[in-house]
Amino acid sequence: MKNLRNSVQLIGNLGMNPEVKTLESGSTVAKFSIATSDRYKNKKGEQMEDTTWHNLVAWGKTAEIAEKYLQKGAQVAVEGKLTNRSYEAKDGTKRYVTEILVNEILMLGAKE
Repeated sequence: MKNLRNSVQLIGNLGMNPEVKTLESGSTVAKFSIATSDRYKNKKGEQMEDTTWHNLVAWGKTAEIAEKYLQKGAQVAVEGKLTNRSYEAKDGTKRYVTEILVNEILMLGAKE
């Protein structure tokens, strides 16, 4: 319980292959997304499913692992922290982004 202040743990499926870049500084960054689903029964007793997409960012060795081993559709468990940032779009509007900065990745499911 040493770091519960801003800790996120998710299990989901990759929506795309990681997009990996090496920056001028030599740092490696990977961006990808996972979907998590919540299943429940509504008032009519019908089975319902809500899917939420989460944007993830990994740096350094974690990014290199993501590039090498993760593929669209794979099930993964991730641990990290929630981050928020903003930027100005080309049309001048301010955009806000919420991402999970990934510390650890655990590949789940069958080995391909």
